[in-house]
Amino acid sequence: MNTPAIGQLDFGYPWWLSYGHLAVFAVFATFLLLGFARKWSKWPMIFLGAVATWSAASFLLIHFGLDINGRAPMPTQSFLRSGTGRILDLGAGTGRSSIMVLAARPQATLVASDLFGESFDHHFGHGDSPQERLLRNLKAAGVDQRASIVTADMRKLPFETSSFDAIVSSYAVDHLNRDGITQALAEAARVLKPGGDFLLVLVSNDRWAKLAFGPLLTHGGTRSPSWWDAKAREAGFQVMEQGTSPVTLYLLLRR
Repeated sequence: MNTPAIGQLDFGYPWWLSYGHLAVFAVFATFLLLGFARKWSKWPMIFLGAVATWSAASFLLIHFGLDINGRAPMPTQSFLRSGTGRILDLGAGTGRSSIMVLAARPQATLVASDLFGESFDHHFGHGDSPQERLLRNLKAAGVDQRASIVTADMRKLPFETSSFDAIVSSYAVDHLNRDGITQALAEAARVLKPGGDFLLVLVSNDRWAKLAFGPLLTHGGTRSPSWWDAKAREAGFQVMEQGTSPVTLYLLLRR
């Protein structure tokens, strides 16, 4: 198997998420131009213009706001300020969050864990093994020497108590139901060392998500930032920092 050169990342997000809005824009913009040429009546033109504008704005949001196919920026520099230690990535998927923290903390090591089951295929499509896809991205980013891959359920982790200096989880815990979230946060608290950081990144059902996706990307339902704050405290964490960006909520938790 050929290994891609550094920089050639493929996170495997489905075409509809990456380019679906652009396809809608192309169709409606074509009809809009046709309507201008044939002098269609006012209301069909308003409808076509509104959909074309919405799809163009949503496409720009995805590619410049979320940049889901690019490298993720660290939402806070307060995470693992020491720069060293052993990090756990809960629900690593194809490696976007693993690469994010390893690039930002070049002295740290990381365990990328995921169940690599049906949810993985649903979000990233079928292909060769999920572990191989994750490893290819780690190699492409040049961080594979500081990472290992473990198949694990975040609700019942196979790691000893207090075995990690920090934890990161991006757009993963919010896929679980209420009981699953409780279990995952409790397990994170168990395997994290006292004083360790947990960077929890979630899909936010904000106005940007509603604009671009409607109900299609509502991982966390209607759960508010205060709901996540309460669940984190219930699991034994302190909430050190909370912030937002388009379609994203993050909490920096401390054990």
